[in-house]
Amino acid sequence: MFQFTPIGVIHSCFREKFGIPRQAGLAPAARATLELLPPCDPPTTVRGLEGFSHLWLLFVFHGVPLGRWHPTVRPPRLGGRQRLGVFATRSPFRPNPIGLSVVKLERVAITHGRVVLHLAGVDLLDGTPILDIKPYLPYADSIPTATGGFAPDAPDPTLAVAFSPAAATFCARQPNDELHELITQILRQDPRPAYERASSTAQHYGMRVYDYDVHWEIRQGVAYVTEIRPSPEAVAVGQSGPTRPI
Repeated sequence: MFQFTPIGVIHSCFREKFGIPRQAGLAPAARATLELLPPCDPPTTVRGLEGFSHLWLLFVFHGVPLGRWHPTVRPPRLGGRQRLGVFATRSPFRPNPIGLSVVKLERVAITHGRVVLHLAGVDLLDGTPILDIKPYLPYADSIPTATGGFAPDAPDPTLAVAFSPAAATFCARQPNDELHELITQILRQDPRPAYERASSTAQHYGMRVYDYDVHWEIRQGVAYVTEIRPSPEAVAVGQSGPTRPI
């Protein structure tokens, strides 16, 4: 029996599961920080890490109820219509809720002995426990002749995205100048459940990005952002805008 203690925790722009890209790198504007935790936080543990552009993160799917795994799952990439073995997919509903992502390392920050890694292109929920960090090695980790099974290529963006005048103005006024781009990158990938994509009824959705609730709907095949407003939690603590991860 093995027991693992997280070496760090993710502070992400994604405050809830809905809207998170299904793979890392699909939303380059999705940023997070990785805060190392004691006893793994001495600056010596990341000596030389700044020489790598990307990292492997081994993490826990902490937003998935324990014990909720299935031997077969319905991959969204296949429209949710076909069952495959759980080990032939990257479903979070696994016997051991462990995930693996490649993320871009933007910089290593060490302040007063505190180590924080600044990341981009993440697909990680805020608060995700990190079990390990490994540098991405292009010569070993990128295999040109590899085959990708049912997902040989990155998915093409499936939705056009438009903003209401109020939503566009709201983004333009925020200190986070990538808010508009981040929302666009998320919605282009169509985060809706596969079974809802063929529905002809009116569809309205909400998702949490940074400290904002983003409201959008489908209008003639277009993801139309109707409103963006501070989340109730942000209002309660007096925040006036979306905060970047620490």
